[in-house]
Amino acid sequence: MSQTFAIQLENVSKTFGRRKKRVQAVRELDLSVEVGQVFGFLGPNGAGKSTTIRMMMDFIRPSAGTIQLFGSPVQGNYVLMRRVGALVEGAAFYNFLTGRKNLEILARTRGCYDPKRIESLLDQVSMTNRADRRVQGYSTGMKQRLGLAAALLNDPDLVILDEPTNGLDPAGIQDVRNFIRDLAKKQEKTVFLSSHLLSEVEQVCDQVGIINQGRLVQTGNVAELLASQTVIRLAVTPQARAMGLLLPNWTVIEDGRWLEVAAERDAVPAIVQQLVAADVQIFEVVVQQQSLEELFLAATGGTDA
Repeated sequence: MSQTFAIQLENVSKTFGRRKKRVQAVRELDLSVEVGQVFGFLGPNGAGKSTTIRMMMDFIRPSAGTIQLFGSPVQGNYVLMRRVGALVEGAAFYNFLTGRKNLEILARTRGCYDPKRIESLLDQVSMTNRADRRVQGYSTGMKQRLGLAAALLNDPDLVILDEPTNGLDPAGIQDVRNFIRDLAKKQEKTVFLSSHLLSEVEQVCDQVGIINQGRLVQTGNVAELLASQTVIRLAVTPQARAMGLLLPNWTVIEDGRWLEVAAERDAVPAIVQQLVAADVQIFEVVVQQQSLEELFLAATGGTDA
């Protein structure tokens, strides 16, 4: 496996239970994430996201297949896991200690204690002014910010984030979005992001993978996936003649005064030329790019994240 990939899963499956209680949580999953990417991992509840992340972290073992990080197997590879930082299933801290003291203990436990780095991370997640308060008085959003700092204590090459914006207000969500982009662009880290906030994933991720019922059902570059899923809305007359011309080549739906054509943006010139040549009057052409939410719902059969 190539070192150009931070994450590679090949034919990975995970089954829990036996016989009638047997549940296949992940099914023959193939997934690759290049070094330096921000990769969005999406799926409805129960799709296998958390199970996949736990296998990548070597918390549980796959029933079949191989998992490698930076070209090395994860199973029992404690040295490799030092290159990984994670915020998974919420941030957990000692409530009776301050945020700063929690980070100090975690850093010492991991063998990466550096007071200057702790101060820098507290500043990056906007927690400097609240670092000396006990965690028991923190809001969910403050704990998430502290969790982001904790995930980066060891200056990891790969950062795995599970719902990092949980509990944050809109301003906090924007801060975390910028923070994640900086991790990749300025600090050259690879980020694997699982989130149900599809609009945030759309704005921050380079690549996206959608998992449903344990299987990867869609993957690719975010911009390219969305660009390939467009609807061209046409205000024309007569509609019947236009539909007759377009239907042999495209899917066309009549929606009131509009004709909606399922086609890529590049098809617009050909469509317009065909209609003009047939004396169809064109009053308006609107190209609507599908959102990541619409793509997600189509890929998962309408199931929410």
